[in-house]
Formats: sequence, structure tokens, C-alpha cells
Amino acid sequence: MRGSADGELEAILVLGTLAAPERRLIGGRRPRELDAPAEPEPVPSTRATVVRPEPFRTPEQASSWLARARGEAEPEVDAALRVLNRALRAQRAAAADPYVSEVAASRALVTRVGYGRGDAVADGRFAAAFELPGGARRRARRSMEAPEERFAALLGGRERPLLAEEHVLRARADLDAARPREAALEARIALESLLEDMPRARGLAEHRDTLREATGQAIAGVEPSGVEAAVEAMEAELRRHRLGG
Repeated sequence: MRGSADGELEAILVLGTLAAPERRLIGGRRPRELDAPAEPEPVPSTRATVVRPEPFRTPEQASSWLARARGEAEPEVDAALRVLNRALRAQRAAAADPYVSEVAASRALVTRVGYGRGDAVADGRFAAAFELPGGARRRARRSMEAPEERFAALLGGRERPLLAEEHVLRARADLDAARPREAALEARIALESLLEDMPRARGLAEHRDTLREATGQAIAGVEPSGVEAAVEAMEAELRRHRLGG
């Protein structure tokens, strides 16, 4: 992966499908009747391996890097996720498929950090590695919110989501993925719709000029400023809304 055609190598991404047992069709492609309780279908999984662009010069250098990663794995995982999500975003554009979704560390079946020879690592074999336990993945911040209750209320029609909520979430995802230009555009839409739905929202109007300028910068190809603060303010306001404040 490169930032431009003549840019430096930034990362190597190896994607492989670990196939599930083949499911043979019975009776061609016609629907078939079930004569027993439906069992879960085996599904394939995808293994994504992100390889650093420069190899370690010595085994000692590799071991030292791995020891540091054991103590603080989150930066390594976040960097790998940015590479993978960049590829998924490219696939979404290339296939013109809006349903190609990005991923988060909490969605991974297994997360491993390690080193080894190129071909072996690409095939999932490490000279040395460690596996992150499920509990070590990033957890949502604790709060007074009860998402399960709101989920039921939204499905049951007792509550309707605000239009801005989806755009704020998209802006946050763009910021986390180091896409400030896209975040600026989403944040501008989010702010205008939030001010329409919640005209008394605390202090949000003061971000209007900032985001108006940020969207102009984004369209002109310049990295915008002030987007993070605006998104944080909208997140705080939506949090108060969910809590009934």
C-alpha cells in the first residue's frame, strides 16, 4: 500500500480466506424443505495480515519490538486497523458496493501480534507472537446509558433516532481512521440537522462557522481544523439527549 503511485511503501496487506467446509446444493438451486431443526451454517473467515514496510535488521531488534508490543499492543492494533479499513474503503469504491463495511478490533475473532519470515507470516505462522485475549480489546467507556433499553425502544417505535446521530457516528469513525476531510463533511451535516432538531443544544451553534470553513478546506483538498472539537461537542449533546438531560 502506498499513498501515491510514486510514494514510499507504507504497509503490506495480505488477505486470505479460511474456507468453511463446502456445502453442496441439494436439488440444484431450488428451495428445499427442512426435515430437521436448522443448524448453524459454517461460514468462511478472512485473515488479514498487516506487515511493516521495513524488515527487522536482527532477531534482537524483532524481539525488542515484540516485548514493547506486549506491554502496549493497542497502538500496533490501531495502526493495523487503519491499513485494513483503508483497503476496505478502497474495495467499497472499486466495487461500487455501499455495503462493504469497515471493521473494529472488538469484531475480530482473533488478534495476534508477532514477527517471522515473510511467506510464513503471510500464511499465519510466526517465529514469535502473542494473542490478545478478548478482554484486552478496547471496551466501550462506562456510562449511565442503557443501550439495550434504547435498542428495544427504537425497534418498538417508542423512540425515533435523530437524523444527526448517524452522521455524528460516521464523523467519529472518519476521525478515528485519520480521515479528517471526510469527517468535516459528515460533521457539517450532523451539526445542521442537530441544531434543527435541538435548537436549544448547549453551545453547538458556536461550531457552525468552524465547520463551514472546515468543509470548504476539505473540498479544496486542505486538511481541515476544528472538526474534532465540534464532533466531541455533538457527542456530548447526544449523550445528554439519550440520558434524558
